[in-house]
Amino acid sequence: MATFLYKLGRLTFRRRRFVALIWVALLALAGFGAASASTATSSSFSIPGTEAQRAFDLLEQRFPGASADGATARVVFKAPEGEKVTDAANKGEITGIVKELRSGSDQVAQVADPFEAQAVSQDGSTAYISVSYKVNSMELTDQTRDALEEAGKDAQGSGMKVEIGGDALQVMPHTGTAEIIGVVIAAIVLVITFGSLIAAGLPLVTALIGVGIGVSLITALANVLDLGSTTPILASMIGLAVGIDYALFIVSRYRAELADGREREDAAGRAVGTAGSAVVFAGLTVVIALVGLAVVNIPMLTKMGFAAAGTVAIAVVIALTLVPALLGFAGKRVMGRKARKGAEAAESTDAKGAKTPSLDKAEDTAKAKDTTKGADAKPNMGTRWARFVLRRPVWVMLVGILGLGVIAVPAASLEMGLPDDGAQPKSTTQRQAYDMLSDGFGPGFNGPLMVVMDGKDSSDPKAAAERVSKEIESIGVVAVTPARFNKAGDTAMITVIPKDRPSSHATEEVVHDIRDAGRDIKADTGAEVLVTGATAMNIDFSQKMNDALVPYLALVVGLAFLLLMLVFRSILVPLKAALGFLLSVIAALGAVVAVFQWGWLGSLFGVEQTGPIMSMMPIFMVGVVFGLAMDYEVFLVTRMREAYVHGESPGQAIVTGFQHGARVVTAAAVIMMAVFAGFIGSSEQMVKMIGFSLAVAVLFDAFVVRMAIVPAVLALLGRKAWWLPRWLDRALPNVDVEGEKLQKQLTEGPAASGSDSGSDSDGGDGHGGERELVRV
Repeated sequence: MATFLYKLGRLTFRRRRFVALIWVALLALAGFGAASASTATSSSFSIPGTEAQRAFDLLEQRFPGASADGATARVVFKAPEGEKVTDAANKGEITGIVKELRSGSDQVAQVADPFEAQAVSQDGSTAYISVSYKVNSMELTDQTRDALEEAGKDAQGSGMKVEIGGDALQVMPHTGTAEIIGVVIAAIVLVITFGSLIAAGLPLVTALIGVGIGVSLITALANVLDLGSTTPILASMIGLAVGIDYALFIVSRYRAELADGREREDAAGRAVGTAGSAVVFAGLTVVIALVGLAVVNIPMLTKMGFAAAGTVAIAVVIALTLVPALLGFAGKRVMGRKARKGAEAAESTDAKGAKTPSLDKAEDTAKAKDTTKGADAKPNMGTRWARFVLRRPVWVMLVGILGLGVIAVPAASLEMGLPDDGAQPKSTTQRQAYDMLSDGFGPGFNGPLMVVMDGKDSSDPKAAAERVSKEIESIGVVAVTPARFNKAGDTAMITVIPKDRPSSHATEEVVHDIRDAGRDIKADTGAEVLVTGATAMNIDFSQKMNDALVPYLALVVGLAFLLLMLVFRSILVPLKAALGFLLSVIAALGAVVAVFQWGWLGSLFGVEQTGPIMSMMPIFMVGVVFGLAMDYEVFLVTRMREAYVHGESPGQAIVTGFQHGARVVTAAAVIMMAVFAGFIGSSEQMVKMIGFSLAVAVLFDAFVVRMAIVPAVLALLGRKAWWLPRWLDRALPNVDVEGEKLQKQLTEGPAASGSDSGSDSDGGDGHGGERELVRV
């Protein structure tokens, strides 16, 4: 693989104008597709195999005009202090708005008059109009939304407070200025790391191009593939982070090859052949983990995973092709100012002394040796840290494991669910409507349950429905509406108002109690009882995600072990990497529970309402962090293995690995954290939670597991860390991630000492001295 990537890197470097033109054209085409695509008309949410989904499907068959999965809205009214909504003036206003809503759009299915539907609070201070639509929230037209928003303005003028809740006003979530801050922080880190604006700008430019293409394609295909509104945000979050990191590794290796005296074209080939091999592997792990979300069998999550995986794949291809092409345009400016001055001084000396190419190469070798000696005389921070870990490996390992273990303790209290309007910012009309309903009627009115009775196999459906209502009332709920039958008289709908808010544990118990009672009813009457509605759908979704978490985690960890065994030709190193990944994930879950479920430091991160952790977040975090953890593992430990294979002692190999890789991995991790943390500023609770979880997961995995626990464990294992049974060594294919075969070929091949041929027409000093190797 390394040899192929070496050829690819040199080819794209030489044909940089053509390569850059292709990517610009792809970006333009994707942008045009996104701009000309019709607005997504559907964002269906289905959970195959769950009771709530079966109930929805049954309602579509037996109540064809009921639009069970249509959008809903609640217009909530609160009378001024000292007045009631039943007062003549206020009642007249509300009745007028009911008529206005019914005639405001042909997408309206039903508008319930609060005075006829008993939707007035006992103290008379609050009332609400229930509006149901024929289509889901994504299919509502702007005219329909405007009619809903305008409906209560006249009532507000009369002194009543009017707010609107429900999914009818659902809009695309925004991330705010914090996302831009994340990108700015990434730029600062890159400038500090490279000491060159050009080198720092390359990863940002290429990452933005990759994200632009990925998100534009998602937008263009959103209507066709039925993609949710948060899919582009999550794809951009992951694509931006990995895109910057992958380009960072390529550019860093390219600069290192130039510092060793390589010609620019050869340096680009070697950078793509070595660091590019690790980029392919790291990107592959992220893609596999994201695509693996399909095993959960929830269409929305599957599409989200595939969309994010596609963006990651684009980031990998850009790192392997566009980055070396842009390096060709950058010329010597990709190096820092000091390095450029040193090179110019050397060129000036060469011009005066008229040295031969052979002497130049001998001098380059001497300079490289001198540089190595200088590094030994003044070790960098990575080297000093590695030596510290080697002196106290037990203490470092214990502190790291115990520290993450303490942070992971809250994960034992993990409760999963889906956020409702109660998790919205307090300034939104949805949140204020939610609070007004809770104050006037009780929290349960924000999440009514829909009980569906299938009496097709029952001898007396009406008697069965009466028993269902009595059983539900005995459970202890606020209200149970009379059963409403379909035309055939074989199916009934019953609305149940629980006592507690939709996302509470008590409401979940009510759902389970109704379902338990339904089994007895079916045994006695033949009528099947199903619980559905948005609240029950969320409960079933959370349960399915909870059941899938452990199998998915086992799949990912097992995959990590096999892939790393291929890379490192070892058993203990992959085992250590997989266990470290588990530790960082559980610690990150503990931090998420502490902040979003317990409320610790919640105000610092904009958490206005604590509650259960979003159901898809743990699995999604596992998939993403798995790829990133393997990313850092590969870039750090491959240097160690390379040094060990070339004869260094296990301890010295650890130092060598940190000397060359710690700075880049640190920069990559800080950039990842900055990009992910930028999404904490989103108004959408789901995006905020995912951004926080990924940021802390990268913090724990990169700086505690990879930078501390990994070298400590390797120091304690010594040579045993690199042990692999001979039979397994013969059975495993050699993927050559470190580029050993490439280095050997370049050293021994006839092209390794090729001379310059041709000039660089783009203003740089690239050469084609080893082009014979491209044809090998």
